Amino acid sequence: MTLGIPKKQLIRVSFGALTLALLAGCASKGESAYSPKELRSFDETSSLDTQWDRKVGEGLGHARYPIAPAREGDTVFAAGVEGVVMAMNADSGDVEWKIDLDTTISSALTAVAGQVYLATGNGEVIALDQSDGSEEWRSRVSSEVLAAPQANQQLLVVQSVDGRVTALDRASGEERWVYTSSQPSLTLRGTGTPMVIDPVSFVGLANGRLATLDNRSGQPLWEMQVATPRGRSEVERLVDLSGQPIISPDGRLFVTSYNGRVVALEATQGDVLWEADLSSRHTPILVGDFLFVVTDDSQVVALDANSGREIWRNDELQDRWLTAPAFADGRLVFGDFEGYVHLIDAREGDIVGRTRVHGSGITVRPVTDGSTIHVQANNGRLETLEVTP
Repeated sequence: MTLGIPKKQLIRVSFGALTLALLAGCASKGESAYSPKELRSFDETSSLDTQWDRKVGEGLGHARYPIAPAREGDTVFAAGVEGVVMAMNADSGDVEWKIDLDTTISSALTAVAGQVYLATGNGEVIALDQSDGSEEWRSRVSSEVLAAPQANQQLLVVQSVDGRVTALDRASGEERWVYTSSQPSLTLRGTGTPMVIDPVSFVGLANGRLATLDNRSGQPLWEMQVATPRGRSEVERLVDLSGQPIISPDGRLFVTSYNGRVVALEATQGDVLWEADLSSRHTPILVGDFLFVVTDDSQVVALDANSGREIWRNDELQDRWLTAPAFADGRLVFGDFEGYVHLIDAREGDIVGRTRVHGSGITVRPVTDGSTIHVQANNGRLETLEVTP
């Protein structure tokens, strides 16, 4: 018997771009379509209890813009495709402010140091005051932005869909530099998200290359080919680095690639420490000595971050279009295409909890703080869950 509930309780830019996303997912497997696994009963050891929920605008829209929410301190910030932005108390869900930017929001949100940053479908980048939602500045970059803008102390670094990376002054929005890369004729919908620290920005590109940019000038310090195009068709040759590079406290860089590999690099020079033959379009997550990766067919893999050795693999959610992983109190958190939130024990790899948020599906990564999870469904429903025990 197949059930979406624990045994313990008895029991998708343009049309062309959306089509490409589907084709690309199939290309790595050589199949005509995904065949999502049915959910099966399991022994529930963690429960997910709803604390509050709110409707945020009209959701992600028909194009499924990746408008992931953000949290800083005790406030959660979320937006809808048509321009609504809301700030809510993370504990109670009380609305602190709500504004309408009257433009199409296209990117995930970033909340840092008293500001909220987001971008629009026509290439505008907007900075809002976290306290009241007032607009502090608005700047334009070269094209549509789908990745969350990333900040260090001075700059806001923005990667647009035409392959350009633009650094803006965080205080004023003025352009500081632009880095331009070559684009293949066919790419996945979306771009990588830069990893920005004070001296440099690590940028994954649609041509399979990783560039490390000097934040003073935008000039590359080193570049390397993480994934090499192979195959005869343009779809087979997709090698996008569409996740965000992750850096460890000791200076190791972890990078995923589509139709490519997962690599660990020494961040200052780009020397390869290890590599694993896994295709992923998602940002991985590093917890201690574990690197967790969601593959393109939605298998969840735990790797030893020191060696790349596979520790465990869970294929029970295969082809369910899992989001990138988040981490909540010892458990990995994912949303799926039917709107379920799944918990997997990070050490053992077993499914330990599940609930459903909304049937419209979940395509953006959950936001977590301790044992609290904020999940935004495609229709705009933002639900806050608490993991127990």
